[in-house]
Amino acid sequence: MSEFEPPQSRKPDSSKFREGKFTYHQEIEVEIASLTNLGEGVARVDGWVVFIAGALAGEKIVARIWHNAANFSRGDLVRVVVPSPHRVQPRCDLFGECGGCQYQNLAYPQQLEWKQKQVAEAFERLGGIKTKVDACHPSPKQYGYRSKITPHFMTPRRADFPIGFLAAGTSRRVVDVPKCPIATDAINSALARSRKDIKSNPGRFERGATLLFRDCEEGVVTDSRQVVTEKVGAVQLKFLAGEFFQNNPSVLEQFVGHAIKLAHESGAKHLVDTYCGSGLFALSGARLFDSVNGIEVSAEAARKAAENATLNHFLNCRFIAGSAESIFKKIPVEGHESAVIVDPPRKGCDEAFLDQLHAFGPRRIVYVSCAPDTQARDVKYLCAKGWKVISVRPFDLFPQTRHVECIAALERA
Repeated sequence: MSEFEPPQSRKPDSSKFREGKFTYHQEIEVEIASLTNLGEGVARVDGWVVFIAGALAGEKIVARIWHNAANFSRGDLVRVVVPSPHRVQPRCDLFGECGGCQYQNLAYPQQLEWKQKQVAEAFERLGGIKTKVDACHPSPKQYGYRSKITPHFMTPRRADFPIGFLAAGTSRRVVDVPKCPIATDAINSALARSRKDIKSNPGRFERGATLLFRDCEEGVVTDSRQVVTEKVGAVQLKFLAGEFFQNNPSVLEQFVGHAIKLAHESGAKHLVDTYCGSGLFALSGARLFDSVNGIEVSAEAARKAAENATLNHFLNCRFIAGSAESIFKKIPVEGHESAVIVDPPRKGCDEAFLDQLHAFGPRRIVYVSCAPDTQARDVKYLCAKGWKVISVRPFDLFPQTRHVECIAALERA
């Protein structure tokens, strides 16, 4: 049996509480049936849904209600009456208060199982596609893996102002985080030094700040404009420290390798990498294709990708700066001889891009996504145009969190 102090972020003024199924701070004993894609436990009381952060599937718990909505309620976990056999002790004392991690209390094999279920449910519920979803590929490191963090702080108003991350369930309150167990040791050492420096002279920051710590070949870099180096397999990549780059080096080579393998197995002669960034997928596959064409909306990133091709002595790569929505007009290869890797931002692709992708007619589409919900939506759109899903595999690039990457492959039906 465990006691939990309800996080400060979930104690709204009772005057703002909406009357409904439950009264303010009513305690209820419930059984947790499942987990949401946000990592919350789901219970039902006479058909009424209650979400409880920190509760695990199969547990009987006591929850304290703090919010009623039109068709559901939210509660804080007060006490675990019957724990899950998969419940473990979180490594971080701030787990449940800091919004960064959702699964530190869940054994790692079960984290992988729930992420596989999350992807399968997204494809079936949002995409209308019932397909086999492979087991979630594990991360070799479950802690100390994250190579970039961006802690922040608000305007310093007192001597002990917090420097860290947003509290769970809030968009403004910052939790003080002296050390982050999912970040690398080098980052945590640099964070400790920076915290000491900032707190010794807080007057320099009238409006607060967002900090950057990126652990790379050059060490821990804190300047977002500094060019840094990452090595993925045999490929070296240079990019600006503040730009997006996958942040779990321990599994990145396997993740990229799977996408390239799916593209190459199609028999395509050419690789087209949309949303190519600094060239991660394009250059990782350059040795396997006659030509590689990459496109990136950021002109600076496209230039860096071209420089990275030169750095790695690849002569068969071409990078174009421009909108991905008009990419295929600029690609000098035939669709039926090409495989296309699509790696959009979290919002997914718009229909104009998907229409062009369909019209281009590649031998295979390899869709990489950090958001299974928008990925499932886009795959549904393509399937309605005559494509079929041939492979879906989640990858755990973010252990201890609810986030999951997913690689899906499609061919003409």
